[in-house]
Amino acid sequence: MNQDKPSKKVVPFPSREQILEFIRDSETRVGKREIARAFHLDSDQKQKLRRILKELEAAGEIDRGRGRRFHEPGRLPSVAVIEISGVDTDGETTARPFAWTTGSRPRSWSHPKAQPRRLRPGERVLARLKPIGPASYEARVIRRLAATRDRALGVVTRVGDGVRIVPVDKRTKTEFLLPPEATMGAEPGELVWAEVQPGRPLGLKSARVIELLGPTMGPRSISLITIHDHDIPQTFPPEVLEEAKTARAAPMDGRVDLRACPLVTIDGEDARDFDDAVWAEPDPNAGNPGGWHLIVAIADVGHYVQPGSPLDRAAFERGNSVYFPDRVVPMLPHELSNGWCSLLPQEDRPCVAAHLWINADGNLLRHHFERAMMRSAARLTYRQVQAARDGQPDATTDTLRDTVIAPLYGAFEALESARKARGVLELDVPERRVMIAPDGSVQGVEQRERLDSHKLIEEFMITANVAAAEALEARKAPVMYRVHDQPGREKLESLRQFLETLEIRLPRAQVVRPRDFNRILARVDGRPEARLVNEVVLRSQAQAAYDPTNIGHFGLALRRYCHFTSPIRRYADLLIHRSLIHALRLGGDGLNDGADFQRTAEHISATERRAAAAERDAVDRFCAAFLAEQVGASMPARIGGVTRFGLFVSLEPSGADALVPISTLPDDYYVHDEAAHRLVGRSSGLVFALGDAVEARLIEANPLTGGIICELLGGLGERRGGRKPTRFPHARSRRSHHPSRRR
Repeated sequence: MNQDKPSKKVVPFPSREQILEFIRDSETRVGKREIARAFHLDSDQKQKLRRILKELEAAGEIDRGRGRRFHEPGRLPSVAVIEISGVDTDGETTARPFAWTTGSRPRSWSHPKAQPRRLRPGERVLARLKPIGPASYEARVIRRLAATRDRALGVVTRVGDGVRIVPVDKRTKTEFLLPPEATMGAEPGELVWAEVQPGRPLGLKSARVIELLGPTMGPRSISLITIHDHDIPQTFPPEVLEEAKTARAAPMDGRVDLRACPLVTIDGEDARDFDDAVWAEPDPNAGNPGGWHLIVAIADVGHYVQPGSPLDRAAFERGNSVYFPDRVVPMLPHELSNGWCSLLPQEDRPCVAAHLWINADGNLLRHHFERAMMRSAARLTYRQVQAARDGQPDATTDTLRDTVIAPLYGAFEALESARKARGVLELDVPERRVMIAPDGSVQGVEQRERLDSHKLIEEFMITANVAAAEALEARKAPVMYRVHDQPGREKLESLRQFLETLEIRLPRAQVVRPRDFNRILARVDGRPEARLVNEVVLRSQAQAAYDPTNIGHFGLALRRYCHFTSPIRRYADLLIHRSLIHALRLGGDGLNDGADFQRTAEHISATERRAAAAERDAVDRFCAAFLAEQVGASMPARIGGVTRFGLFVSLEPSGADALVPISTLPDDYYVHDEAAHRLVGRSSGLVFALGDAVEARLIEANPLTGGIICELLGGLGERRGGRKPTRFPHARSRRSHHPSRRR
């Protein structure tokens, strides 16, 4: 008797969400075979799986890597190939994923206890990766990989009878020979991308030019070099420029008329776009004695940049504007950033206005948002406003002093009292300002002044940002929060150990608050170590980022916070505008859902870090250009960083950062005391600690790379028993051997 064979059991096909979840949760990249095996799919179902994977890839929900293996966009697997990119200011080896094709590349830091010695920029290694923050990973090197061809950004330079490429990255310590047949027609002084050729174990390697980027001679080239070095998009596609050119004045339809309200913009002298205006009056409501009514009007960028448009895609790619001492790389084309979206005086401009009511103590009572039409009464600068407040008005501010400026300061005083009551982290860390002459040369470097007028605008903007977050939360609308986590345990413990060397105690509380740090900062205020303590407390803080999940803002001591006030230069603010427009029914061009907010948050957090790094590098290069003619001069300095390979010192009065290689210190074996931020000579007992005042001699200042090299002539030693200054004999400095020397 024949028995029928049992029918094969058909396994239900997984949903798109289940497939995505499997890819996200996998520690390594997975292919179609691994997915089919995990869900027990038959041959017919595998064909359907292939179609769905193609759809997910086309929609940008997954990325395809090598070998047709998939992973979540923006995320690295637990084991991956990384490329060494250099060394950061703390002396840690930095790297980036190899063959990254979408968005801004995450960074990784090679763990010092698990890396082979002498890893050089351009080398590729197989590493085990552990997430340590948004788009940041700790890398433990498994093994080196075979050498591959590297790329270098550099300037073509004639040396004797030959031609070389001098890299613009100060972490790259070598030059490359450029054979005549490999120049692509590049002339000396041109910036190029070059591919390093294999071979030549001894001497300089050869390279060939693979892309011409234009001339770099002259002071105006510094920012251009930095832009290319950080892969910052500089040109807009034709369709983006065309869309910007067709922009026209916004109609009054559905807008509140605020043109009679004397709103004013207050910015720096060198500001190039004006996206916020302010006004204040005493609250006429008798139930709020001593209270204030504020208006913060923000350019209605959402009217001109529609979701999914070419302008929107370009703004998303850039994430933010990047500001250099001599130029801006804007998030939006000039026609918008400096035209229709800029609140120019005496011109009608569409805006999103936040009406804010605060009490006498500066606490936010209620708020109201509306789309409006405004006309700026004046374009004011911080110095103008402060001078008018101090009784020295000019022709512009004289008529505004009592009616506009005085009420602004009255509201500011209330907001400042609320800030103090919250216990906002009050760090005093100076910021450098590079002064540029009309010909692009550097006139000088100075510390940016900090006036009450700066604080006034800051407090108005913070209040509007809080109101925007509250309004969206109340309607359960998507919010792109600006989050700042409290310091991690390891950083806090390191800070405690350092403060103990100054006989300062940081309590071991379960929950640390900004006011805990403020008490320490107040204790050292006016003392020689005040700047040092401010810098170390700053380094102990977590990095702020964007996230659709709210964890609060530690530094500002706020439960909820977002960015609403700068949509010209930050994509995060544009998202908040769109969410408000949709949630408050202010138009049909708002945000429908926040499904991609997590991926967007990771992207714009990365572009923000890229911009910050580029802006720092540009300032370093401008400072090097300013100091290039002072090589050989001695100047006071203060140790601002201590690493295994030397010291970083801040030169006075410019504030420029310079490296003192460990090889230039008096002969000894120096132990790096990481917790105490110091180098200690094992035989001599010499100690070089963070914050020490020293005398430095300038050895090298290279505007091309931004590298500044110094040697120490002596240290004051005041923090270690008040001993007399130590003089270091020059004959023992071994300058010719320090690794960053470039001629």
